[in-house]
Amino acid sequence: MPAVPVTIALLLISNIFMTFAWYAHLKDMSQKPWIIAALVSWGIALFEYLFQVPANRIGYTVLSVGQLKVMQEIITLTVFVPFAVFYMKEPLKLDYLWAGLCLVGAAYFIFRDKL
Repeated sequence: MPAVPVTIALLLISNIFMTFAWYAHLKDMSQKPWIIAALVSWGIALFEYLFQVPANRIGYTVLSVGQLKVMQEIITLTVFVPFAVFYMKEPLKLDYLWAGLCLVGAAYFIFRDKL
């Protein structure tokens, strides 16, 4: 399978774990001491890294580190917005659209030599 689709799939899985590790404790563990939340988050983050490290290694065979980073940020926003709206019950904001448009610009500039 080509490196870019594999990289995207692995980064998508990694970002799901990352988003839960970074933010789910705000909802699910708000009454627990911060150290408990940190330890649980580290446990979840382990799975993030088990997908993120191979994703970046595979991706780096055909993409630059800058391209990997911008791809990561696009995937992060793609995962974060549904998480914020559906899991954290935050309202959908127009700011997410503006952030997405900024990332479209970033993607254009970082990938334009491949277009």
